[in-house]
Amino acid sequence: MTGGFSGATQVAVDLSLAALHTPGYEVLLVLRRKPSTDERKIDALRQQGLQVKVVSNWLHALTVWELRKVIRDFKPDAMFAHGFSDHIWGRRAAAAEGVAHIFHVEHNSRERYTPRRLRQALALEPFTQAHIGVSEGVRTSLVERGFPAEKCIAICNGIDLTRFAQDAMPQLWQEREPAIYMASRFARQKDHDTLIRALAALRQRGLTPTLYLAGAGKSSLRARAERLVAELGLEQQVRFLGNVSDLPQRLSRTQIFVLATHWEGMPLALVEGMAAGCACVVSDVIGAREVVTPEVNGLRVRESDPDSMADALQRLLQNPALAQSLGTAARVHALSHYGREQMWCHYQRLLPVSA
Repeated sequence: MTGGFSGATQVAVDLSLAALHTPGYEVLLVLRRKPSTDERKIDALRQQGLQVKVVSNWLHALTVWELRKVIRDFKPDAMFAHGFSDHIWGRRAAAAEGVAHIFHVEHNSRERYTPRRLRQALALEPFTQAHIGVSEGVRTSLVERGFPAEKCIAICNGIDLTRFAQDAMPQLWQEREPAIYMASRFARQKDHDTLIRALAALRQRGLTPTLYLAGAGKSSLRARAERLVAELGLEQQVRFLGNVSDLPQRLSRTQIFVLATHWEGMPLALVEGMAAGCACVVSDVIGAREVVTPEVNGLRVRESDPDSMADALQRLLQNPALAQSLGTAARVHALSHYGREQMWCHYQRLLPVSA
């Protein structure tokens, strides 16, 4: 059970598809309807053989009531409730219907817990087998909030690596555009402003790479980013792409991937950039710092620091050998650590043998 089509939902989808292709498992994905719920995506999942139900997001009580009906009909042995505050309503419904194995999956290091929401989450503790953080940093944040340490574990997110096949990659680094790509929704969590200001700093140093910004999100925040681009005179360098359907192909044609952010859980977009063989630059925050080892498979920069970001980008733009080396190492790391099937294996170990 999860929300609309956020990063948390993508993880739930990937786990569901991996389980669907594992003998002995019957899988149902339940989505809580949100503005980002896309009927076309739901139809595409159903065409892959995945059962999908959508419940109301109007009132929390109605969400729980509809979930309880779904649970009574499906009779699951286990439920994984993903994301905030969806994990509260999912676990509440599962507990009320007597589901034997209930799991809470936390996807971010800074969720919007009010004292009331935290009490509601902790009240479900007796019915919850494990609290899963999508990175060690998220696991630590769960413990700090009062979730029992002995039940808090870390399982890293994974992605569908088949979308990043080697034969789709350019053979030569020089065949990639020496441009910068950031794929991220416009949200308070993300830090498009710092990246845009870093681009302005690079121009003052004589470097004018193209910056591609993919992703939707809040229109007001995108408009703010567009205004900043105009104020800094960067209209000829910055491309606002919106959502794109061919992200792996676009990344594989680009040299540099950036994740400028204020906080993370375990960023899927960063892993996708690494899997595409890009040289990656990330803000040094929880979740992201666990994925990138500085000078080995990417570069870390100080959060909200345009000069630090510009320095890292300048190094990569002026030193193609370094960029290629980091991109190659990033791809190797992503392929060996962040596959969807590898993630599913860790989740599968939590399930009863008869599930």
